[in-house]
Amino acid sequence: MEPKKPVETTIEIPEGVQVEKEGFLIKVTGPKGELTRRITDKSTIVNITAENVEIKFKKPKKTRKKNMNTLSAHIRNMIKGVNDGYTYKLKICSGHFPMTVSLKGDVFEVKNFIGESVPRRLKLKQGVEVKISGEIIEVTSTDKELAGQTSASIETMMKRPGFDKRIFQDGIYITEKDGKAV
Repeated sequence: MEPKKPVETTIEIPEGVQVEKEGFLIKVTGPKGELTRRITDKSTIVNITAENVEIKFKKPKKTRKKNMNTLSAHIRNMIKGVNDGYTYKLKICSGHFPMTVSLKGDVFEVKNFIGESVPRRLKLKQGVEVKISGEIIEVTSTDKELAGQTSASIETMMKRPGFDKRIFQDGIYITEKDGKAV
């Protein structure tokens, strides 16, 4: 029986992006900012050169291979985020009552949603930029997870349990995820 070969993957680093490893933290720095991520599997070996990042395990197992693929996807997302950023677009739909959407500092606020007298508020996390222009809301961030979670929080904030979505279509809905229509 032959000994198992180490499982490995390689990620190319584009120009203008720096990847560093400090203990169990991976730090990616680029023109749009800086992102960090903790390596959860302690048996992961990460080698960083000027051109690429190499991730491997000495003793391959199914779960370690899955962890390696997940980590490499996170690093690719971080590299794309510090280079280009992520943009999610949402659309404001108000058919019954005209709602007012505004930003007050780091608080996203919706007034007069289906005639409600109390405004709905969402505190935005640090690292996310929200722009409101007419009926379109743009959520931008270098962190893909942060941009996606903020967009999802805005969408779920507007849900009304017990009402049929086919009839009561008022709300705010995600229409684009990083340039791809939903």
